[in-house]
Amino acid sequence: MKNIIDELSWRGLIQNRVPGVEKQLKKKTTIYMGFDPTSDSLHIGSLLPIIILIHFQKMGHKSLILIGGATGFIGDPSGKYDQRIFLNKETLQKNIESIKKQLSKLLNNYSEKIEFINNFDWIKNISFLEFVRNIGKYFTIKYMISKDSVKKRIQNNKKHQGISFTEFTYTLIQGYDFLYLNKKKNCLLQVGGSDQWGNITTGIELIKKKTGKKAYGITFPLVTRTNGLKFGKSEKGENIWLDGNRTSPYKFYQFWMNVSDVEIENFIKIYTFFSKKKIEKLILKHRKNPEKRLLQRKLASEITKWVHGKESYEKVFKISHILFGKKYTSNLLSSLNEKILISLYENIPHMILPKKEFRKGIFLLDLLKKSSLFKSKSEANRALNLNSISINKKIIRENILLKKENVIKKKYILLQFGKKIFLILKID
Repeated sequence: MKNIIDELSWRGLIQNRVPGVEKQLKKKTTIYMGFDPTSDSLHIGSLLPIIILIHFQKMGHKSLILIGGATGFIGDPSGKYDQRIFLNKETLQKNIESIKKQLSKLLNNYSEKIEFINNFDWIKNISFLEFVRNIGKYFTIKYMISKDSVKKRIQNNKKHQGISFTEFTYTLIQGYDFLYLNKKKNCLLQVGGSDQWGNITTGIELIKKKTGKKAYGITFPLVTRTNGLKFGKSEKGENIWLDGNRTSPYKFYQFWMNVSDVEIENFIKIYTFFSKKKIEKLILKHRKNPEKRLLQRKLASEITKWVHGKESYEKVFKISHILFGKKYTSNLLSSLNEKILISLYENIPHMILPKKEFRKGIFLLDLLKKSSLFKSKSEANRALNLNSISINKKIIRENILLKKENVIKKKYILLQFGKKIFLILKID
């Protein structure tokens, strides 16, 4: 069996590991990883654990994906300074179904080897007294408050709410999940982000105390950005979702295209399944001409095809070429067919202008004020004076009256501010 530790290590995907796990992983091992259904879609922060699951599957190990119907009902305090908003059962169930569907799609060729489980199925049968007596007795308060997720909340209680008893018990429930899966599925390894180390070791400790068996844990580092933004968010601080209805495939693609040269060499190792040899060759080629953004293009292509499919990738590639390609002048834009224009409208920021408002034409500054590009007409005017405004790929230097001749296919006007900000207007 190939060495999974070596594979994950050269990619920089191991933060902590329990001693002895290397020896255990020389044999086929059942592992588990959890996802709490806090939303009806995963975001790009969830891609790393999914990729790690695939690495384990490719090496011949058995994976269990736990979708936390019980733990999601409580809320994980890890990485949070205030208590999460509680979700009702109906919302949780909807989220569980959506996330399971997303995971199945992303794991495609490997999903047959992966078993989906829901911890609500076994937690619901345990009474509070039974849990406190049979599980709680193994852990002291001192042990529980030493966990980073708890310690940080207590230390920040002047500015925030501290930690509730509900969230305080989260680590015990996750620990019990590991014990249950160890007994029922012979699961010996839990994998999670570095913020889950405390919860994972709670499970390992519980298994040892209840059964005398050895269990293991591996955590991967949480991806951070050099610009200080949390990974998974756009420059505006919005989540980049895996659901194409919440984050368009174009926006998803552009997120990866805009990864900095400082980050991209690390990201190409983390977010692709390219071999070490291939990645080393790509990095050398990229360093010779970084302005060509070879690594960004490779990563954006691979990951967009994986998450949204080849057809969506081809659409967003075409859209990117239209928006950023030098050959797409105003004349070429006018020759685009309706299908491409609809795809453009669906993927980039857009707005509708009623026909009656456009009948006699509309001055550019009035249109810019209506759009989401500027907060005020004076702000739009400053941009106009700086030659930062384009209409259908043509720089506009004055407050012109937009008429029928400025409209593509009698419906669309493409607005651009600076190099990267676009908005397409539909007259309807």
